Amino acid sequence: MNSGDTVFVLISAAMVMLMTPGLALFYSGMVRNKNVLGTIMQSFILLCLITVEWVIIGYSLSFAPDHAGIIGGLDWFGLKGVGMAPSPDYGTTIPHVAFMVFQCMFAVITPALITGAFAERMKFSAFLLFSLLWALLVYNPLCHWVWAVGGWMGEMGTLDFAGGTVVHISSGTSALAAAIIIGKRKGYGRTAYIPHNLPMTITGTALLWFGWFGFNAGSALSCDGIAANAFVVTHISAATAALTWIFVECIHRGRPTTLGVASGAVVGLVAITPAAGFVGPMSAIAIGGLGGVICYGGVILKSRFGYDDSLDVVGIHGLGGIWGALATGLFANTIINPDGANGLFFGNPSQLFIQIVSVIATMVFAFFMTFIILKVVGAIIGLRVSEQDEEKGLDISQHNETGYTY
Repeated sequence: MNSGDTVFVLISAAMVMLMTPGLALFYSGMVRNKNVLGTIMQSFILLCLITVEWVIIGYSLSFAPDHAGIIGGLDWFGLKGVGMAPSPDYGTTIPHVAFMVFQCMFAVITPALITGAFAERMKFSAFLLFSLLWALLVYNPLCHWVWAVGGWMGEMGTLDFAGGTVVHISSGTSALAAAIIIGKRKGYGRTAYIPHNLPMTITGTALLWFGWFGFNAGSALSCDGIAANAFVVTHISAATAALTWIFVECIHRGRPTTLGVASGAVVGLVAITPAAGFVGPMSAIAIGGLGGVICYGGVILKSRFGYDDSLDVVGIHGLGGIWGALATGLFANTIINPDGANGLFFGNPSQLFIQIVSVIATMVFAFFMTFIILKVVGAIIGLRVSEQDEEKGLDISQHNETGYTY
């Protein structure tokens, strides 16, 4: 047991927890004022719902002893056996329960990311049922595949330091399925959906950026050089992506925007997530810089495909996560992390192939499982609010309150 590592992981868990309220502000500033509380509520309630799911069964399904490389068992149901002694497999210098709560915060924010795709139109009851089923049937298996002892992706050699596949590709691909199945907002293509409070979005971005240091550096599970490197490259990638986003935006639209710099920063944070413990500073500049360009293009192309991803979850988290996972296969370097692997640019092309396989498997699994879950939830209780309730806004129709009094 190492007290320094324990303090580091607990603080990191608290920082990752703060990311979910940060995401709530980030998203809610971009919706119309009649949906601000409904959007905040979708993120905030997941702190409660997914925490309980994680404690009862989610952690066990994700990390308990392996079953065929696909899922954990029920050995740790209700956190039975997850105590104050270190686990021999996960975070060997910290209490097992500290590792559990750190991973809990990842499980919370991942379905919260999806909510941006169907903002302003999903029933709250349907959202709760969907989120619970998604955590059980999508997040928990993916988490086991990549990070658990015996998971098939981890055994294959997939590098995902802090959640490029598990968190961002899964949520981005699921967001695409949700946007398609739930359908477009009323008036889409005719109504201007203008963000109602961009200062709120910028504040949310700042909280996400701050929390992401816990997200990535904390994934080292030890207060060491790899954690320090992850912290540094996380910051570099976010800064670089923000710059490249507004540079491309100036060329395309003629001027930079605050929404653009916020979106670019988040792209850089997303893209570096799988690579943070495996790449150096110059690689982080390349990952963040190219990520800003790629994801800006993805957001612009959204209208050509005709789906209504309200807050660009697909373009930012989906494409950003895909690029980050592939970039890990290009830039990973065992000089940074001897327990990792070299990427293509350091003499190991097979790592890029492994990353491609993991990306495709994650996308296919997340998309089709989300499709099935949404169809089931739709058949049971319906997915969308009525047209009248959508016109009134989620704040009034779902929660009987308003964000602002004028």
